[in-house]
Amino acid sequence: MNKGSVAQRLADTPSVRDTILAAARAARGLPGSDPRAMSHSWLFTGPPGSGRSMAALDFAAALMCESPDGEPGCGHCASCRAVLENRQHTDLVFIQPQELSIAVDTVRDIIAQAASRPTVARWRVIVFDNADRLTDGAANALLKTVEEPTASTVMVMCAPSADPEDFSQTLRSRCRHLYVPAPSVEAIVGQLVAEGASEEHAKLAAVTSLRHVGRARRLVFDEGVQKRRAMSINLAEDIFHGSQAFQSTSALLKVLDKESKEEHAGNDAAEVAKLEAAFGAGGKGKGAAKSQREVNTAVKELQALQKKRATRRLRDLIDLTLVDLAGIYRDALMLKVGAEVELTHPDFSGLAGELASHISEEGLVACQDAITTCREHIGVSVTPTIAFDGMIGRLRLACKAR
Repeated sequence: MNKGSVAQRLADTPSVRDTILAAARAARGLPGSDPRAMSHSWLFTGPPGSGRSMAALDFAAALMCESPDGEPGCGHCASCRAVLENRQHTDLVFIQPQELSIAVDTVRDIIAQAASRPTVARWRVIVFDNADRLTDGAANALLKTVEEPTASTVMVMCAPSADPEDFSQTLRSRCRHLYVPAPSVEAIVGQLVAEGASEEHAKLAAVTSLRHVGRARRLVFDEGVQKRRAMSINLAEDIFHGSQAFQSTSALLKVLDKESKEEHAGNDAAEVAKLEAAFGAGGKGKGAAKSQREVNTAVKELQALQKKRATRRLRDLIDLTLVDLAGIYRDALMLKVGAEVELTHPDFSGLAGELASHISEEGLVACQDAITTCREHIGVSVTPTIAFDGMIGRLRLACKAR
């Protein structure tokens, strides 16, 4: 078996592997395959970091694989490499939204691509990552395409769950559902060690990221992410030190805002420069003034889009930070009740023990509720500073801090 084959990549989740490969065999009409295993419309669900979109790419590779015999998704043919290594296959459409939602205009462009035949592969595969961001209008626009895709098109939607709050139920009824569980700690450790991490650091990252591969990788290799996590968890200590908690949240929010902007500043600037070049900005002669007005309008529209992306990135970072903070109160509660479970933040077990000794069970539950409320407020566009200040006030009450 090729090390990079789809079967090998999905070895940690045999139910997902078997479903995907059975569908790919049926799509090829291989002897012994079951035609009922294949569907043109799929919904892949699973917790954050479970690898929903990666499983969707594995499925695309299995469908597009050029290997003339054996298991689909060999991992070494040109099509498999194009899909799995850089998502650059000409018949793969991978939608990874950067904004708060997927608008109907984006979907209309995808519908047009779904209607066209593949150029080199047997199938054209369209993957919607974070399909829970589809607006109602966008979901409705997709209905007919999902229900009646062309004979050579496969649609894969990736969402956290099939719950009505996460995914359109009208789309859900037209898709075959595949649940993608979170990878095991062992699988994540093996992957990170292969990338150069120590086994100790990889194990800690896998556990504290709640088995989220992407977060675990950043926790191991990005010092800034490590510091941000520590700042978040230490808020639980600052709660007992008067105004220190409010000062710490202010500092934390500044770090998050800086991180969300700096990471993509170069890409945003390059995107604007590319747009200006496409419009011929700076030209002279007849029509130059009109051209410049068109450039200015296009740039303003792009910058508005970039602002929406930045808002999404900041919200995501804030949410991850709040998940880290909730983890320390969860650990304290587990210690309080004597539950024999693995801690979310084993490297902060001392702090969890102190919280458990100072706060009642009811108080620790109230702390979790305070963080949940803050997450909900951020989700409905409450200013981060106001949402965090409210959370600190609730945490202080729950902890009976003076």
